[in-house]
Amino acid sequence: MLRAGFGNINHELMMDKVEQHIADKQLLKLIEAYLKQDIMEEGKSWKAAKGTPQGAVLSPLLANIYLNELDHLIGEKYRMVRYADDFVILTTSEAEAEQALATVREWMASHHLELHPEKTRIVNENEDPNGFDFLGYNFKKGMRLVRKKSLTAMRDKIRLYTRRSQGVGITTVIEKLNPILRGWFNYFKHVKKNELRAMDGFVRRRLRSILRKYQKKGGGTGRNIQDHQHWTNAHFASLGLFTMVEAHAEASRSR
Repeated sequence: MLRAGFGNINHELMMDKVEQHIADKQLLKLIEAYLKQDIMEEGKSWKAAKGTPQGAVLSPLLANIYLNELDHLIGEKYRMVRYADDFVILTTSEAEAEQALATVREWMASHHLELHPEKTRIVNENEDPNGFDFLGYNFKKGMRLVRKKSLTAMRDKIRLYTRRSQGVGITTVIEKLNPILRGWFNYFKHVKKNELRAMDGFVRRRLRSILRKYQKKGGGTGRNIQDHQHWTNAHFASLGLFTMVEAHAEASRSR
């Protein structure tokens, strides 16, 4: 498997590819102006000679147009999964992976692009203990897991919404938390069930910690058996807390 990521797109080549699909000269001028717009960074303005504005809505579309040729080139021999400028190529042997990498490097050079030196590597997903990361997931030994960075970001967000000093009722906390939990589940529902269960447990511990403060029981992380018995999982379900394990079970029944 080849894991790759790269950045800067050449403006002239970009416009050449766009012109193959668009004849409207006004629209072409607008796209070119978009590519060459000034960039403000740390109080200084400058013009980019290559690349597309990061985070702009048009950037992923332009990246797809630019990389369409690569999709077809690699797709003739191998299976490639790509999102914008991030992709994985699936091969059946290390020799095929080396050939695929060489093909990609050659195409990149001719299009003024470079493979990311740290992200680009050949991985045996069944043997490498770390597997590889792709779009928030970690793939290793046939398992789909949450990438550590994505897991940390989610826990930090939950901590933000479950601060003990908010001064609002627990139902309000849950109402604000539910859309975040639901969105995260909808994206990561394909990971191992144990990871969903662990996230559910983390959320309930945070809520129990809030309830401890409400009842003036002092500090605590909501981990002790007394808290668990006093504020059971069923208690939070009765308050409408979104539960990933239950959502996973419901989705499985629907399938």
